Amino acid sequence: MLSSLRPVPRCAPISSPNVKLDFGDLRIPHVFSRTRFLAMRAGMAQLEGYYFSAALSCTFLVSCLLFSAFSRALREPYMDEIFHLPQAQRYCEGHFSLSQWDPMITTLPGLYLLSVGVVKPASWIFGWSEHVVCSIGMLRFVNLLFSVGNFYLLYLLLHKVQPRHKAASSIQRILSTLTLAVFPTLYFFNFLYYTEAGSMFFTLFAYLMCLYGNHKTSALLGFCGFMFRQTNIIWAIFCAGNVIAQKLTEAWKTELQKKKEEKLPSIKGPFSEFRKILQFLLAYSMSFKNLSMLFLLTWPYILLMFLFCAFVVVNGGIVIGDRSSHEACLHFPQLFYFFSFTLFFSFPHLLSLKKIRSFLCLVWKRRIQFFVITLVSIFLVWKFTYAHKYLLADNRHYTFYVWKRVFQRYEIVKYLLVPVYIFAGWSIADSLKSKSIFWNLMFFICLFTVIVPQKLLEFRYFILPYVIYRLNIPLPPTSRLVCELGCYAVVNFLTFYIFLNKTFQWPNSQDIQRFMW
Repeated sequence: MLSSLRPVPRCAPISSPNVKLDFGDLRIPHVFSRTRFLAMRAGMAQLEGYYFSAALSCTFLVSCLLFSAFSRALREPYMDEIFHLPQAQRYCEGHFSLSQWDPMITTLPGLYLLSVGVVKPASWIFGWSEHVVCSIGMLRFVNLLFSVGNFYLLYLLLHKVQPRHKAASSIQRILSTLTLAVFPTLYFFNFLYYTEAGSMFFTLFAYLMCLYGNHKTSALLGFCGFMFRQTNIIWAIFCAGNVIAQKLTEAWKTELQKKKEEKLPSIKGPFSEFRKILQFLLAYSMSFKNLSMLFLLTWPYILLMFLFCAFVVVNGGIVIGDRSSHEACLHFPQLFYFFSFTLFFSFPHLLSLKKIRSFLCLVWKRRIQFFVITLVSIFLVWKFTYAHKYLLADNRHYTFYVWKRVFQRYEIVKYLLVPVYIFAGWSIADSLKSKSIFWNLMFFICLFTVIVPQKLLEFRYFILPYVIYRLNIPLPPTSRLVCELGCYAVVNFLTFYIFLNKTFQWPNSQDIQRFMW
């Protein structure tokens, strides 16, 4: 029986003409899946475009309705409009001479020049009279057009700023754009003839062009932003700093990799990281090759800075017109007020039990350092707190009531708030840890330069740095964005309701007064 078991003969190769093995067919599923993936991606992009169009259209529709309510309630210029609107109307009528300039205006005429460039063609195209074209409503509408541009720029910046390797849903991007577009302090001034909307537009546009590497255009747009508000020159410098920070980060990573491969001993001590970075910066700045490379990248911004310096020399200062109420000083607590402002409006991202526990653990771990920081902060609050005459006298601004009911009620309150300032500052820095140390350095230097010299506490001075900060934190989860958007909607509703309906009069005046940011 066993002998009958013979080895099975080796199979002959299949040579039948009817049976063929085409291994190229194995690529078909791969090609099919890739094509399908690209089609799905295109479909998602198209869907995101629909979401964006719907968000922008709805926001503009609501803004138009609010603008109509503003126009009916405010037939005459209000607050700073009593300076801006008549000046714009003089420009609209063709009176550009210096003798026609209102000396109470402290900003350059960018808003008025651009307004004339927008509304004048309407009289040629539609045959409108000069009275209609240069009316208060038409000039205010220019800022509403800026708000549409700001919406689009915020969307493009969120696409560019956020890291590409981190997947973010279209809903997150749209919600982030919508949230920033209706940021209460910014959104309110879209309906008045102020410089905020135009200033934001040109600064964001300059930042976007900088991120795309078009630095000549970025510097030109930075100059336009400077024409709206002189302090915007700092954000043009920030664009240059963004380029420098990128190159420093690349060189720093190369340096760390080199040390890791060579297994060089690391510097140890309480300030070891700071010392390593300082040594790196000194070594980097000693290289002519590095400096020449940075100069070739940032020369448009350097030229803009030279133009700004020439303006300051010729003008005798940054402020034009009335300088008595806009004197520069070292108002260090402005930084603390900005931290608190940011903590309040970004509380879904900056305030949580987990964050508080992490902060308290860090304080205990580094208690000596935090003790020193607290002492320095108390000293800065003690020696450098200023109350501008407008802050104390003008009861139309919310800051008047914040100062009166919080800071002025008890002297000790401003010192008791120091731990809150420190937590807010730490939380802001912690939320930016995804950015490089050099980017953070550039941002906080620009933030310090913009707000610390301001003697007057006014929330609209915080708008630009807040938006730039908010753009650069990682995209939050959808739930937090919905919470943030809901809070903004409530604040906006209350702000507009109070402004339009809760009017009052001063004892010696018949003019209607309104509460505002």
